[in-house]
Amino acid sequence: MARWNPRKRLLDHEHSKFWRYDLRDVEEPNLLREIFPYDEVPKIDFDHKLEPLDPAEDMFITDTTFRDGQQARPPYTVDQIVRIFDFLHRLSGPRGVIRQTEFFLYTKKDREAVERCRAKGYRYPEITAWIRARKEDLQLVLDMEIEETGLLTSVSDYHIFLKLGKTRREAMNDYLDVVRAALEKGIRPRCHFEDVTRADIYGFCIPFAIELMKLREESGVDIKIRLCDTLGFGVTYPGAALPRSVPKLVRAFIDEAGVPGHLLEWHGHNDFHKVLINATTAWLYGCSGANGTLLGFGERTGNAPVEGLIMEYISLRGTTDGIDTTVITEIAEYFEKELNYAIPAKYPFVGEDFNATAAGIHVDGIIKNPEIYNIFDTEKILKRPITITITDKSGIAGIVYWVNQRLKLEGDRKLDKRHPGIQKIYKRVMEEYEKGRNTSISKEELEKWARRYLPEYFESEFDLLKQRARSLAAHLIEEVVENEAIRSMDPERQEPVLRTLLELNPFIQYAYVTDAEGRRITRNITHIVDKAKYEKAQVGEDLSDRPWFIEPMRTGKVHVTDFYTSRYTGALCITVSAPIRNEKDEIVGVLGVDIRFEDLARMEERASR
Repeated sequence: MARWNPRKRLLDHEHSKFWRYDLRDVEEPNLLREIFPYDEVPKIDFDHKLEPLDPAEDMFITDTTFRDGQQARPPYTVDQIVRIFDFLHRLSGPRGVIRQTEFFLYTKKDREAVERCRAKGYRYPEITAWIRARKEDLQLVLDMEIEETGLLTSVSDYHIFLKLGKTRREAMNDYLDVVRAALEKGIRPRCHFEDVTRADIYGFCIPFAIELMKLREESGVDIKIRLCDTLGFGVTYPGAALPRSVPKLVRAFIDEAGVPGHLLEWHGHNDFHKVLINATTAWLYGCSGANGTLLGFGERTGNAPVEGLIMEYISLRGTTDGIDTTVITEIAEYFEKELNYAIPAKYPFVGEDFNATAAGIHVDGIIKNPEIYNIFDTEKILKRPITITITDKSGIAGIVYWVNQRLKLEGDRKLDKRHPGIQKIYKRVMEEYEKGRNTSISKEELEKWARRYLPEYFESEFDLLKQRARSLAAHLIEEVVENEAIRSMDPERQEPVLRTLLELNPFIQYAYVTDAEGRRITRNITHIVDKAKYEKAQVGEDLSDRPWFIEPMRTGKVHVTDFYTSRYTGALCITVSAPIRNEKDEIVGVLGVDIRFEDLARMEERASR
C-alpha cells in the first residue's frame, strides 16, 4: 500500500495487514543476554543501517518534576509544588514549550497540590496524572477531573516475566483492558512503555502499539506512547541496533506501528551520561515530546534536565518562542535557598561556577571582553554575569570584579578598589603568592576573607540557621496535622503521636494541642529532664491570646514565630503551629511545637561534619 505524504510530497510505503507485526508470545523471557550480560558492562551492537533525520514538526517538553522527580528527594510540600508550578509556567512561555506536567494522585497532599495548581488557571503546562495500569486507579483520575493520565505499561521481558509474572499476551491484554476502561470513562490514556530499551521491539512493543492505534481510530481519542529508557541504555550512534538505538526506536513506532510523532514522548534516565542527548535526538527523528525534570532530579541518576532541554530547544529552533530563560536562575536559587539543595558548583547553567574560568592568565581578557571565555551572554540570558578565579595576576581590579559579582552589587552600590575591605583582601592574596603559592585562590578562601573584611554584606551563620530552623519546623508540622489521630481531637489518641514526634526529633522541647477556643487539651509532652519545669502548664490553660494560636486560626496556615526565650526552660526557642482540620475541613484546633534552637544547631553541626 502507498499513502501520499504532503510534507515530503512523495508516496509513503504503508504496511498492509499482511505485513503487520504480530505479538510473539514466548515461553521464556528474552533477556537479550548478548548485549545485557549483567555481570559485565552492557554492550552496544550495530546493524550498520542509518536512519535519515526527520525532525518532529512540533517539538515540546513535558515535565515530571512532581512524579519521577519526587522519587529522588524528600517529597515537596504543597506550597513548594505550587511555587515550582509557577516557575514551570513562566519558563514554558506563551507557546507552551513545556506542554504538560504530571502529578501523583494517591495521597490527600497530592490531590491538594493538583487543586491549588489548577486554580492558577494556566493553560501551560497542562496538568496530567500518573497511575498504575489498574482499572480501580482510574477512579482517582475521574474524581480529580483530569483529562489525561499516564499508565505504567512495562514492555520488556524483564518486567513482564520477572516482575509481573505474566506472559506477553497476558500483559498486553491486561494493558489494553485498562486503556479501554480509560477511554470509556472519557480519560485520555498515555501508555508508559517502561524499559523499552531492553524490550523485544518487533515481538511485543510494535504489536502493542498497533493495537493502541486501533483503539485510537475506533474511539477518536488520541492515545499517547511514552518511550521510557528506564535504565539509560539508549544510544544515539549512527548504525546502532535496536533496542538501544534512539533513532531506530522512534522511527519504528512512527513507520511500523503508525504512531504519529506528536503522540510520541521520550523519557530517559542518566545512568550512562546520555540522558540529554538521547532526549534531543528523539526530537530529531520525529518524536515530539521530550520528558524531563527541573535540575534533572529523578530516580537513581535522574532524568533529562528541563533547563537543558530548554537550551537545546532554542538552539535547534533558532528562536526563543517567548521563553524567559532568566527563570532558570530563579529556579536554581529557589532550590538552594528554600529547599536547601546544594547544586554542584560546575553544574551547567545553574552551578555557582558554571561560567567561571580558573586560569589566572585569562582574567585580564575576561575583564576586557567576556566573550572570549563565556559560552554566551550569561548575564542577559540567565542573569548570571561571568565570574573569575583570582591569582596574583588578577590585580586589585580582579578582586573588585569578584566581590561585586559575588555580592551582586550594581550601580552606586558597587565597591571600588579604594574600599578598605577590598584592599585587605588584595593584600591577603598577594601574601599567599609571596610565600611561594602557584595555584589560584579558591572560592572558599575568598569567601572567608570577604566575610571577615566586608561583614556588613553577608548574612551571619546564625541568620542562616534560623532560616533552616523555620523551614524544618514548618515541614514537620505540616505532616503531623494530617495524622488521623491528631485530627480526631481526642487527647488520648493525640498524645502518643506527639510523644513519637518528640522522640524522633530531640530538638523539639514541647508539643501540645489546643481546641478552637485556645484551651490546651493535651498533657505536658516534653522530655523527662524538662518535665518539672512545665508543672504550671495545665490542661485547660487558656492560650487564646498567643500569636502562635491566633495566626493559624486567622489564616488557616502554618505559623512560625520569631526566636524568643522560653518562660519554662529559659532556652532560646521558636514555636511552629498549624491548624487542625476535621473531615469537613473546618479548623477545630491548633497543634504547636516549641523547638530548642541550641539542640537544632548541634544537630546541624553534626550533619555538616
